[in-house]
Amino acid sequence: MFAATAQRGHTLNGILLVALFAIAAHTISQTGLISGLGLSPLIIGILMGAIYGNTLHQHIPIEWHAGIHFSARRILRVAIVLYGFSITVQEIASIGWQGIVLAAAVVAAILTVGFYIGTKWLKMEPETALLTSAGSGICGAAAVLAMEPVTKAQSHQTAVAVATVVVFGTLAMFLYPLLDGMHFFQLSAEAKGLYFGSTIHEVAQVVGASSALSAQAQEYAVIEKMTRVLMIVPAILVVGWFMARRVSSSEAGKGSLTASIPWFAVGFLAVAAFNSFDLLPQEMVASIHQIDTFLLTMAMVALGMETQVNKMKQVGSSAFILAGILFLILMVGGYFLVKLLGI
Repeated sequence: MFAATAQRGHTLNGILLVALFAIAAHTISQTGLISGLGLSPLIIGILMGAIYGNTLHQHIPIEWHAGIHFSARRILRVAIVLYGFSITVQEIASIGWQGIVLAAAVVAAILTVGFYIGTKWLKMEPETALLTSAGSGICGAAAVLAMEPVTKAQSHQTAVAVATVVVFGTLAMFLYPLLDGMHFFQLSAEAKGLYFGSTIHEVAQVVGASSALSAQAQEYAVIEKMTRVLMIVPAILVVGWFMARRVSSSEAGKGSLTASIPWFAVGFLAVAAFNSFDLLPQEMVASIHQIDTFLLTMAMVALGMETQVNKMKQVGSSAFILAGILFLILMVGGYFLVKLLGI
């Protein structure tokens, strides 16, 4: 009994260590320069965790690692469920069927094309290809985190995928307003907002890029982005089923959809549906959102702590090449898709 109590204490110490890093990440993300770059606490958190994991991790008791692992897995699942408070069905309905079709088409196309190019052309591991594609096609770092459990990816694969979101999402945040200022985008205000929201990686990056647009266009951009966030659920279900089939087929069995259902994704959808009824005060929802962002940051810190540079080197430059290709597909293909839908 004493040993069990001591183990729980060590686990709690590991969780508290991760929480301290998450607090620091939130503080840093709110500073002028970092805030201006649109880098969320999640991104800062995984960078801090990775630096720590490759320098000072040997200076903590190995027993604390259970708390770090708990943060990267269990806390992550709770955070994904609470992420449902960020969206409502009413918001999605406000952009019309074109916006919903646009979001679904972008997510489906990027996941499919990204997996094919990554595994067939670039000879990447399926897990890394899927995580990189999810980061580009759905909602950046949050999508990478949500996909990590169903792909059963390792921490270094998750970290590399998040790194591609930082590079190309930040590039998009500055490039899109620049091109718009040069009148490259011949679109209406609503269409321009949907274009920004459907093709830029992170929510914060969409907000940053669309701030150069009209108020109406910015509203459409954010709602379209949150519609892509909701696509996490079907994407996780399909990817989970697909990965289960790959594993089971190699073992001469048949994939089971029931066995691969990630219930935290179902929880996310249930919370989003509940949030649509507007039963909770807005102040409470805002507080839940802040707590959720902190929990997601903890998960990112923990994943960073579990990431080793030598393992990241094994992935090589393939993830960044894939992310660059997907970035061009999003920017060019997304534009013509918006035109095709007649928005």
